[in-house]
Amino acid sequence: MKFYLFLESSFSNLYHEKKPDQNIFQKVFFSLVNLPVPPNLTIMWNFGSLLGTCWAIQVLSGLLLACHYTPDVAYAFDSVIYIMREVNNGWLIRSIHVNGASAFFVCIYIHIARGIFYHSFFKKHTWLVGCSILLLLMMIAFTGYVLPWGQMSYWGATVITNLASAIPYIGNDLVEWMWGGFCVGNATLKRFFVVHFIAPFLLLALSGVHIFYLHETGSSNPLGVDSDAEAVPFHSFYTLKDLVGVVVLIWVLGVICLCYPDFFSDPINFNPADPLKTPTHIQPEWYFLFAYAILRSIPNKLGGVLGLVLSVSILYIMPFFPKGFQRGIQYNIFAQVLFWGFVGNFIFLSFIGACPIEYPYDLMGIISSVVYFLFFPLYVLCYLSWDYVLMEMINPNMGKSSSFSVFAYMREAYLKVRNTITSWWLTPL
Repeated sequence: MKFYLFLESSFSNLYHEKKPDQNIFQKVFFSLVNLPVPPNLTIMWNFGSLLGTCWAIQVLSGLLLACHYTPDVAYAFDSVIYIMREVNNGWLIRSIHVNGASAFFVCIYIHIARGIFYHSFFKKHTWLVGCSILLLLMMIAFTGYVLPWGQMSYWGATVITNLASAIPYIGNDLVEWMWGGFCVGNATLKRFFVVHFIAPFLLLALSGVHIFYLHETGSSNPLGVDSDAEAVPFHSFYTLKDLVGVVVLIWVLGVICLCYPDFFSDPINFNPADPLKTPTHIQPEWYFLFAYAILRSIPNKLGGVLGLVLSVSILYIMPFFPKGFQRGIQYNIFAQVLFWGFVGNFIFLSFIGACPIEYPYDLMGIISSVVYFLFFPLYVLCYLSWDYVLMEMINPNMGKSSSFSVFAYMREAYLKVRNTITSWWLTPL
């Protein structure tokens, strides 16, 4: 009864204006419930809440699995079998945890794609923290993939961690530090288990920073215009929308876990780790395949590692792109074609990463890797050129005094060269 009275007194002013004497709980809930948001957000803005749902599912199922898992090379694989066969509903808990990781990456990739499409990366601090969340999530997923200590888990850990040896001067020492010895073994498994257990809570802290910056700058919207004057409270308009998305996510995840629990799993990983038998084809989980394909496409080891790191870290430079007059490419058909081509190439790279290193997959991997990195400079030129054309149509003299003067200079240089060539061509001999 006392706890109920405490909650009632704490949140009695929840829907009123913020007052100086509000406690920390009232301020937090005020920022969440009465947060002013644009009134025209679509379903593409639901994936932030879906990512929070995925985090909660993963942490809850992971804590239940940790009660029965043994981080030792002699018992890790057997403890997973024990969870699947002996623990009540253990097969369901593990299926939720394994497939929940795939759902996590599906949501975050769509979330990033929406940010690129609508130019959300210009909200610098929010975007940079989000990129850090992606890198941390990849580290958590990688360490979790090693814990079952299956055949692919062991060799995947050996190959991926050994890539650090390409770093000059400190590479070999860094690999031995990660391994805890001279090979992947018991110390490696224990370290990966500790990282996999603690890192999700660091992910929660980064998510809080991400949301803080989002509340400071406000959210973008499908029209790409300033809608602060027409903003609406987040509750209950968008809480109900997010609730629908959460229900759909849980329903889809439930269907996969109950009907296709091993859909995203590698069959080789159902065999215990054998250091003396190398699999014919080593590959990571599907959400790493695009970066793995880029790694394999570069013959030099150090160059491949740099390409692997750059495939994700290139997102950090997007907030520093030059800004155009429009926010987003929803009215730019050429940039949309380029964007969807990039999405298709991302999927194709994932397919190449699962293929053997032989002709024609190696050649297609090289071409797709080049196309992947070419997207970013071409994307900037595409939306800036579109803005320049529109501004020239509205006001032909605007380009000379705006941020698009570089295109005006290019146009003038082109006209001079064309006129010169035309005059030479038409001059009689």
